[in-house]
Amino acid sequence: MSSNESQFDYNDRYGLKPSKTWIRYASLIAFAGVAWILWAGLHHSNPEIRVNLISFITQDPRTPEIRYSIERRDGSQEIVCTLAARDIEKNIVGQIDDTIPAGDTYIERSIKIPTRADAVNAGITRCRIR
Repeated sequence: MSSNESQFDYNDRYGLKPSKTWIRYASLIAFAGVAWILWAGLHHSNPEIRVNLISFITQDPRTPEIRYSIERRDGSQEIVCTLAARDIEKNIVGQIDDTIPAGDTYIERSIKIPTRADAVNAGITRCRIR
């Protein structure tokens, strides 16, 4: 064998060609992944309910006041928001469910949360459609 010739290869001798089926599977998985990412981005960018904490006031630590806004896609739905007040160690010392009746799609609310101990902050735990 001369030095110019390539190394002996059984694939060339017996006519075997390397399989490229992995490219087909990889492209199928990539297409499914991109489709899922597009769906997830579009689905979660426009939720049923958007809730924003505007402020909370703890002048009276036993009844902190929370101000928040709610934006809903469908004004005919009733919403229940769980509001919580926490102490310095982040324990929940007061919690109420605020029911927002059907009506406007954008609402701002100001609610006082009664507590069993002194609260240092307040927040929105979650909002859900009833």
